[in-house]
Amino acid sequence: MKPLFSSLVIILSLALLIPGVTQPILTIQGSIEKAELVETGVTMFTESLSEGARGNARSMLDMAVSMFGFDNLEGEVEVFYKTRSIVDTVKELYLSNNVLVAGLVGLFSVVIPATKLLLLLTMCIPATARYQSAVNRFIGAIGKWSMADVFVVALIIVYMAGNASAGMGEMLKTTASFEIGFYYFTAYCVFSIVSHRLVSAWIATDKKT
Repeated sequence: MKPLFSSLVIILSLALLIPGVTQPILTIQGSIEKAELVETGVTMFTESLSEGARGNARSMLDMAVSMFGFDNLEGEVEVFYKTRSIVDTVKELYLSNNVLVAGLVGLFSVVIPATKLLLLLTMCIPATARYQSAVNRFIGAIGKWSMADVFVVALIIVYMAGNASAGMGEMLKTTASFEIGFYYFTAYCVFSIVSHRLVSAWIATDKKT
């Protein structure tokens, strides 16, 4: 009964891991005040002119902006929208030539978790005590990286936020919201820990008996 229950928990962990890495985990939206966008546009245009022409050009543009009411515009313009899953982030990092980072993210968020769960599953089938002990030691070794998958999610959030604000400065107002993939991945983390504890517990019990 114990191996069967542990197997079910492990399979559930795998089922949660798949959408956890393939479904969007975070959406970031960026917007700019319309009036501030007009002001920035005027400033950028005048700064591209020669020093002698800047004063007159600025005065004329300010007059035109005031005449047409562009300085009193209300509301915001959405200038940035990005939603990413862990797999999407790995692809984006790879395509932007961040191969090492892409490899590490893929390793800690996909390869190691999937390997750990599959090895735990093999421990639930009839096997020698020597095999179970060896696999359990190996899982314990890679378990030292158990917080790396959480770090990966934090890294993705920082990476996306950095992309959103790049070149925009304080003009950009960003809002972030967690998507369904984040909750799947969080649930996977919980069930993964539980499954390892269950397998270790019944193996220890079998050794005593």
